[in-house]
Amino acid sequence: MIKKVIDSNLISRKEIEELVSIDHPLFSFKYLQKQSIENCTDADFFRNFIFRLKKLSELGWNEIRKSDRHSFGMEKIPYYKIRPKSQLPEFITPDAEFCAFRATGSNLPFLGIQSGKIFYIVFIEISFGDIYEH
Repeated sequence: MIKKVIDSNLISRKEIEELVSIDHPLFSFKYLQKQSIENCTDADFFRNFIFRLKKLSELGWNEIRKSDRHSFGMEKIPYYKIRPKSQLPEFITPDAEFCAFRATGSNLPFLGIQSGKIFYIVFIEISFGDIYEH
């Protein structure tokens, strides 16, 4: 697969080697569910959330795994605790385990699924208990 990508000239071998060696998380909003944020009008929340993502990216996965869950670490949230199941993307099955990070210093979480270095953000909890049972 890597050879095929290199041969296509879409990405160089050096770029692939850099991607393989990175430790920082790559955040994706591809599967973000709108019901988790559509009623939020708190611009400060989103500003603080962006700074949280920046800090997590600077720490890297190794440091995140060492950190406390109420700091910059994460915790596992089983599928059965998620409330809006009917709106989950199809690839998320009952055996999936979400990871929760704190979105801001107020301990409101954002949840998603990690696949390699990519963390797919699925929910951002604006009010405690909107997304999962705490």
